[in-house]
Amino acid sequence: MIDNTTMSIMKQEMIFTRARHAPHTAAWTAMATPPESTKISLAQRLRAHAHDRWPALAQVTVRYHGKFAYIDGHLPDDTVLPLCRLRYGGSAHQWGFAIYLASKEGYEDSILPNGMPVGTAEEALDCACGLYLNDHTAWQTD
Repeated sequence: MIDNTTMSIMKQEMIFTRARHAPHTAAWTAMATPPESTKISLAQRLRAHAHDRWPALAQVTVRYHGKFAYIDGHLPDDTVLPLCRLRYGGSAHQWGFAIYLASKEGYEDSILPNGMPVGTAEEALDCACGLYLNDHTAWQTD
């Protein structure tokens, strides 16, 4: 016979499993788009990081569509380089990463140099700029 505590744990596990595998649930919908404060801080952090680490870029722009932030680098000659796409997962400090593939003219989920599919926006920018600005030192981890 199952006691009340075991039954409660089983119900919680079922709810968690259902929410994890059904992104249309209310729990996932609430996290679908980053709040305005996160959008502002993300753009500020990326611009500051690009200024310090990637002097070949004249500017970094961020545009949003749903849970995604699209990062573009601008060269001094006005060339725009699509760099990566970040996926918001509920935290302003950890983002899913997709690299822009010029060969496919689209984004593909990828891993960062540290082996993880999520990381900071700055790590994602470094990974993408390492590729498109031809600086493999961006992929070295400590």
